[in-house]
Amino acid sequence: MLDIADDLHRWCDRGRPFAVATVVATGGSAPRHAGAALAVDADGAVVGSVSGGCVEGAVYELCQEVLAAGDTALPVLQHFGYSDEDAFAVGLTCGGEIDVLVQRIAPAASPQIAAALAAAAAGEAAAVARITAGPAHLLGRALLVRPEGAHQGTLGDPVRDATAAAQARAVLAAGRTAPVEMGADGSRCGEPLTLLVETSVPPPRMLVFGAIDFAAALVRAGAFLGYRVAICDARPVFATPRRFPEAAEVVVDWPHRYLAAEADAGRLDARTVVCVLTHDAKFDVPLLELALRLPIAYVGAMGSPRTHHDRLGRLREAGLLEGELAHLHSPIGLDLGARTPEETALSIAAEIIAHRNGGSGMPLKGAHTPIHPDLPPVGTR
Repeated sequence: MLDIADDLHRWCDRGRPFAVATVVATGGSAPRHAGAALAVDADGAVVGSVSGGCVEGAVYELCQEVLAAGDTALPVLQHFGYSDEDAFAVGLTCGGEIDVLVQRIAPAASPQIAAALAAAAAGEAAAVARITAGPAHLLGRALLVRPEGAHQGTLGDPVRDATAAAQARAVLAAGRTAPVEMGADGSRCGEPLTLLVETSVPPPRMLVFGAIDFAAALVRAGAFLGYRVAICDARPVFATPRRFPEAAEVVVDWPHRYLAAEADAGRLDARTVVCVLTHDAKFDVPLLELALRLPIAYVGAMGSPRTHHDRLGRLREAGLLEGELAHLHSPIGLDLGARTPEETALSIAAEIIAHRNGGSGMPLKGAHTPIHPDLPPVGTR
């Protein structure tokens, strides 16, 4: 639901009720992840997607039915899968399965949902936990949880709220959307209850070092992927906003000094990626010496295999251990045969995506692994 927060927040501001269908569980080669949503307002306007097209029509009709029921509408949990017996049945021809929760939202009656959508639209950190499986009278209840622990709304019991808030904060700290299992009474046992915890976090950061033409292409690719991109170079003649218009920040500073300042200020996290494109030892070595010791997602450095070999020797002399050096992606990027700056940026972006999502980087043709693998634990490098 929070993936379409901008549109839903505008509907809330206008006091318009809407029905939102959210993917709450997936199986097989499901085309969309948990948290993906489609919403329909009273005028029939639709935003979002739950399946990439396979079952959108059926979900749209369910949303209209829930909306038509008015204030008495109860949430509906619907399963969609592929039917071998009836190829024309409503289902996912990809072979995947999804469970979709369809719920009517009236902004005035659901202030915690409205507040969660406002936070997500503003790029603020927040989580919303909704009951997606358990006792029927609890289905769809929602709790808004802030990073500092404050929560709004209720799941029907103070102990249940406290347990759910603690679980939601952990998911929020990871910057993920994920199901959470707990007991209906708030304990770890008893009647089971499943929550879907959806999170809104500020965009992840990409720090690009080296104001060269390859960096300009990578800045564009990073911004396209949703990163807040900073470009840093010690040479003011090259590090200019005019050369990097898509960058959120253009910084003139020694790379290692800028990275240290960002780390000391707490502006780096487990989603941060660092791309070193300078291939100049006086910049690279002190920068990588610091970057490889930070708890960030990805560190890559440009250079030929020979440059990489020489760089490793310098880093060992600087005191880095083999376990720390193993985190370095160098030469940076996947082997796409890239030559131009744009192709090289695509190669680097592809490696970052594969590393983040646990992909192999191999062609899908002939592969015997899931197209949508489970995400690796947060912080895995």
